[in-house]
Amino acid sequence: KEVTVTAEMPGLDEKDIDVSLERDALVIRGNKESKNEEKGKSYYHVERAYSSFYRAIPLPCEINDKKIKAVYKKGLLTVHLPKAPDVTRTRKQIEIH
Repeated sequence: KEVTVTAEMPGLDEKDIDVSLERDALVIRGNKESKNEEKGKSYYHVERAYSSFYRAIPLPCEINDKKIKAVYKKGLLTVHLPKAPDVTRTRKQIEIH
């Protein structure tokens, strides 16, 4: 009845993640920024790191895009993609002519 995609994304906030449906794929993008700051009597040192990722997951069937649901909780993204009504058949007999 649906396709479920689960992705682990520790250390990211919900605002850092972008989930979209593009043609026949689920696309997940994210950006992560980290900052390390160190202060001493005679120095101040700051390191910043930026990283981003992009994943396109091909979908095996047509998706009902009006009922997609995504939940992000404790570093785990779960996307529920309900199949389009025409696709719910598991088997169809094809007549040979």
